[in-house]
Amino acid sequence: MKVIQYTEIVDEVSRICQEANFDLGEDVVNAFKESVKTETSAAGKSILNQLIENADIATSNRVPMCQDTGVSVFLVKLGQDCHITGGRLEDAINEGVRKGYDEGYLRYSIVDDPITRKNTGDNTPAVIHIELVEGDTLDVQMSAKGGGAENMSAMKMLTPSAGLDGVKDFIMTTVKEAGPNACPPLVVGIGIGGNFEVAPYLAKKSLFRPVGERHPDEDIAALEMELHEAVNQLGIGPQGLGGDTTALDIKVETAPCHIAALPVAVNLNCHASRHKHFVI
Repeated sequence: MKVIQYTEIVDEVSRICQEANFDLGEDVVNAFKESVKTETSAAGKSILNQLIENADIATSNRVPMCQDTGVSVFLVKLGQDCHITGGRLEDAINEGVRKGYDEGYLRYSIVDDPITRKNTGDNTPAVIHIELVEGDTLDVQMSAKGGGAENMSAMKMLTPSAGLDGVKDFIMTTVKEAGPNACPPLVVGIGIGGNFEVAPYLAKKSLFRPVGERHPDEDIAALEMELHEAVNQLGIGPQGLGGDTTALDIKVETAPCHIAALPVAVNLNCHASRHKHFVI
């Protein structure tokens, strides 16, 4: 059995919270660069080039690429042969977020109550999803999820009679209605199936896959590519000013569901698609 120290988790979480906000992943930057080559709108090309420059400035100067440094969302795979000593896993993650956002001078975006709306002052609590898996490793993925794109996300309980066409219509309507408000070019995460709480989780989970990585199932991969082409034909373009690059990528995850239901969730991510990862 592997023993993992609480303090090691704190330090690793602190590090990736800062890196997520300072260092946009190569997958996203490369997608910007490829999109510049195909973008036909002059305004769209200009914005994409500005996003590339912005990412470079953030990395070089160790400053956040966006003022919205997001909700800290974690997908954790905890090996059943791991033993964490010195404290609870959730507490270690939250302490790491607190430390990272403080030391990185990152904006605190979390309020302690949705009604009274007093800021917690340290960007905690994080949103933490833990899955118990085989093995003796602790695998942690983190995303800094901005509020603007999250606000334009949606979930709907369709009936099976809606079929795949109904699913596609809901996805396209959600992206179209979001327009410029989700800060395109987007990464669009889609969850199909499960139930009322599972579909949004699937949509969120899909956003952790690197831009350009297709689903291993050929049919779902084909759906991702079909939707990507359709979304880019909407003409919303970078920052909503028109163009061919409304989305950098579309991600789809599915799960079994009830015979009477067809849940669908669309989780939008802005151009700052920030995700980091560590394994202990």
